[in-house]
Order: sequence, then C-alpha cells, then structure tokens
Amino acid sequence: MNEAVTHESVNHAMQPEDTPELRALYKGFADNHLIPLWTQLGDLMPVHPKSKAVPFVWKWADLLPLAEKSGELVPVGRGGERRAIGLANPGLAPNAYISPTLWAAIQYLGPRETAPEHRHSQNAFRFVVEGEGVWTVVNGDPVRMSRGDLLLTPGWNFHGHHNDRDAPMAWIDGLDIPFSQQMDVGFFEFGSDRVTDYATPNFSRGERLWCNPGLRPLSQLQDAVSSPIGAYRWEYTDRALTEQLLLEDEGQPATVGQGHAAIRYVNPTTGGDVMPTIRCEFHRLRDGTETPSRQDVGSSVFQVFSGKGAVVLGGKTYQLEKGDMFVVPSWIPFSLQAETQFDLFAFSDAPIMERLHFSRTRMKGQD
Repeated sequence: MNEAVTHESVNHAMQPEDTPELRALYKGFADNHLIPLWTQLGDLMPVHPKSKAVPFVWKWADLLPLAEKSGELVPVGRGGERRAIGLANPGLAPNAYISPTLWAAIQYLGPRETAPEHRHSQNAFRFVVEGEGVWTVVNGDPVRMSRGDLLLTPGWNFHGHHNDRDAPMAWIDGLDIPFSQQMDVGFFEFGSDRVTDYATPNFSRGERLWCNPGLRPLSQLQDAVSSPIGAYRWEYTDRALTEQLLLEDEGQPATVGQGHAAIRYVNPTTGGDVMPTIRCEFHRLRDGTETPSRQDVGSSVFQVFSGKGAVVLGGKTYQLEKGDMFVVPSWIPFSLQAETQFDLFAFSDAPIMERLHFSRTRMKGQD
C-alpha cells in the first residue's frame, strides 16, 4: 500500500461542470435519499483507517475521586443498575464510547452495597487494579474480586455484585457496547433486585472445575463460545510473567521481545479468546525496555497495573503511572516505555477484526 498517494493527490476526473442540470440531478438525489459515491469516496474508502476516535489518556488520580464523589451523591440500584462512569473518547461525542467498538468505565460500589442482577447480550469483563471485598455473582456463582484479577461476564449471563466489606471498591469494566449497538443485536433483561447468592467463597465453582492446569473435566467436553472461567487470578498471571523473564535470562525464547513478557487470557475449551468480541492480555516490561512502534487495525485499551513509564501515542509521549488508562484507535502508531518494571492490562476488539479478516499489523521499519 503506497500511503504517499491520497485521495486529495489524485486528479478527480468526476468533477462535472456546475450547471442547472447538475444541481437538479443532485436535488433529485437528495429528494430520494441518495448520495453518489463520487462525492464521498475519501470518507467511505480511505487509503488507511482514519478513526473518528482520538488517542487519549485518562489519569487514575482524576477518575477515582470522581467515582468516590458519585458514591456519595448517587445511589446504586434498579433502573440505573450500576454506578459506572463511561470513559468517553472526545472524538466520539456525545457517546460514552472509548472506541468505535469498545466501552470502558470505572465502577464504584460502596460499603455493604448491592448492585442488582441483570443480563444483556453485550459481553463484559472487570479488571481490578486495587482493592477487594466485592463478589460478582454470575449465574448464581459467587466470584471473588481482588487486585489483579480478570473477571468475566459473557453475554446473556445474569450477574450482580455485592460488597461484603465496610470499605468501598472500584474497578474497570470493559464491554462491546458500541459494536453491539451498531449491529443492533442488543437485548437486556432485569433479574433479582438483590443477588442470588451472598456467599463469599475464596474460589468460585467455575474456578474449582476449570482452573487445574492442563486438565479438562470429562463432564465438560463441549466447546463454549466464551470461557467458563469466571476469574483469572493475579497469582497465576504474575507467575507466568515472572517465569517468562527468568527463562529469557537463561537464554530461552520465552518473551515477545527483549524485556517484554506478555500473556493472553484464553478460553480453555477452545484455546481462543475469552469472549468472541474481546481479547484480554497482560504485559510486563523490564525497567528501561521500549517496545517497537506498531500499528493495528482495530482498537485497544490499556490500564497501568503497576510501575511507571510512558506511551508514545500518535507521535506524542504521555507519562503513565498506576491506574492510568489510554486508548489506541485503529492504525494509530504506539509504543511503550518502561521507567520501572511496568505492568499493563490490555483489551481489544482483535477477535472481531480477525474473524472478519480485517486484521492487519505494521511494525516500525516494515514497508
């Protein structure tokens, strides 16, 4: 693809002389709700992706106090359902979309509060950057939420949350709401005003059945569209990343790049992504590591879990620390820089792009 050639640089042969007849033709188009291709080719078929979404960074130091204030002023309960505050990409106003396909929010639950049960077609997850004390109940299975855990709520599963402690808790939500809304596939159903099980087990039933490395229960041999694991625990994520870097020290090919360990959360029934529309990953960079600049079709969202560093996003450098979030719109170049050990959770719409064969990646230096 020759990106030196643009729609603007090509001689536009289909520019007829402005005449009364031409104006009448265009009025006929408008009266019949028609728009000719030759007037909008650059918008409909750009030379490369040009997302309306813009690169943007949200600072945890700003997000958390606003969530805390909403906890003081806004009750949680039936109707609004969740005290969740969407991260609205400035390029996609007035919608609270972080990208054209993804939705992200900070959710806040106060001491001893319960968020009622409901279900929806949209796929959802939660990631905990700090705190504990909340259980999310998914189809009647109570799942503990703790720092570093990834919690899944695949589409059309009843779910609610309850805080068992005397302290509040905040986390991030990620969903495919914009994609679902654009495709007109959304359904929603109210469930119990409370949650169906207030138990507080250390491990959910799903974890007890599925989270035994390399082992699959014979009672569950049918592949599932989404992962049956309700929680991917931090202790296992941390161990996997640590071992990758130790193997790198031993000269083994275990990392995706020098000083860059990474894992993808997977559906154990298929080996694929945890949900059909959302990919979840975790990245760890040694201090001083800088990743190559890359561009991807589709959008990604990152949250800093720990450490300090920066992202070079669309040619601009943003300093980052714990909790900060940023979005990478389609085909925007980005790279990561680690000042200290730098841990980041990431999610993207890659399963959609790959399944529809729109996926494309370019690394710096590639033609």
